[in-house]
Amino acid sequence: MDLQSLVIFLVVGIVAGWLAGQLVRGSGFGLIGDLIVGVIGAFIGGWLLTKLGINIGGGIIGSIIDAVIGAVILLLILRLVRRA
Repeated sequence: MDLQSLVIFLVVGIVAGWLAGQLVRGSGFGLIGDLIVGVIGAFIGGWLLTKLGINIGGGIIGSIIDAVIGAVILLLILRLVRRA
């Protein structure tokens, strides 16, 4: 992975974390926590959607959608774990 790909991946993760934080209200992780969750969610979204055979599309918008799906799933799981 070259430097440009890494920067794009981090930007996609940050945008996805912010969007997921807006969609999943009450997560309580704050801005920085949601951004970290977005970067991790980008991995989860890419892996999960590939395993399910779902292809959202290419480009940066498709990557952001994949990452938002993964980040929302991760935030919901973390919310369940925090309550238990």
